[in-house]
Amino acid sequence: MKPTDFAKHLTAYLSEYLPGAKNMSSNTILSYRDTFRLLLRYCRDHENIKIEKLRISSFNDKLVLRFLDSLERERESGIRTRNIRLSAIHSFFSYVQSEEPGQLLTCQLILSVPFKKYQTPIIKHLTPEQTRELLAAPGFKTRAARRDTTLLSVLYDTGARVQELCDLVVRDVRLDHPSIIELTGKGDKIRHVPIVANTAKLLRSYMEECNLLRNGCQDMPLFVNQRRTKLTRAGVGHILQKYAVVLFEKYPNMPRKITPHQIRHSKAMHMYQAGVSLVYIRDILGHVDIATTDTYARADVEAKRKALENVCPDLTPTETMPEWNRDQNLLDYLNSF
Repeated sequence: MKPTDFAKHLTAYLSEYLPGAKNMSSNTILSYRDTFRLLLRYCRDHENIKIEKLRISSFNDKLVLRFLDSLERERESGIRTRNIRLSAIHSFFSYVQSEEPGQLLTCQLILSVPFKKYQTPIIKHLTPEQTRELLAAPGFKTRAARRDTTLLSVLYDTGARVQELCDLVVRDVRLDHPSIIELTGKGDKIRHVPIVANTAKLLRSYMEECNLLRNGCQDMPLFVNQRRTKLTRAGVGHILQKYAVVLFEKYPNMPRKITPHQIRHSKAMHMYQAGVSLVYIRDILGHVDIATTDTYARADVEAKRKALENVCPDLTPTETMPEWNRDQNLLDYLNSF
């Protein structure tokens, strides 16, 4: 069977264009791949188009809209997930229009499909007290507990994304002063994050116990599971949730599920509240645009409240306000209508 133009372009897009011309990380490419996996299944199951028969001309803006609606209706995807899927589709057809000028109208119609507006959610983060208790929850009694204490401390201290933590190898850690950890983020961008003395001490003890400081271990994963393979994102999330449970009774307002990304948010908020410049926070978190980091400044409600208290005079009376139903003159006036 002769390959279709869609098959040729999708293969080149995922295997050459994204990793080569766009220098996208493997995780981003996998996310884009998953979008087209869902799109192909939708075309097969709902549009009655065989996957091997799909061509560029098979697509239009109405089909894309139906696909996006099915994500929300059948898979119960949120608006943000819907927009992420649409972004991948836009990127592909933007690529196609330069490769196939004859399909320019089709591509531009698909590129005109708008993103859905959504309300930006409040950044969920832990207080310093909650964070301190969470990091201390594993303890040091067993080898697994010592690993978990070290892992959670590194996750918080570096503000790392969960995949960045999973990808750490021994050579990424420098324990000599000043202690730093090298993180590889989105687009394979590398950044060096300083860590505090307590975290460096925990890391040294953990690495000595696991024999990771000897020669020949530089490329071994820093954190491994029981099978001696590197931890996955799901594994880190499971460890975090296991210890978060102990805080729920003491802090009933805490979210019932704590994710690794909330630890990253917590680190950023704590740095901002401590007076650290947004520029430094941006560099530590690995944000490309400082506008992304600026969300922590907008989310700091407590800082806004304190600023208003310092600037605005307190004009609110301290005594109890009068109740209207006890004011006889007002009652007589209302009854006169």
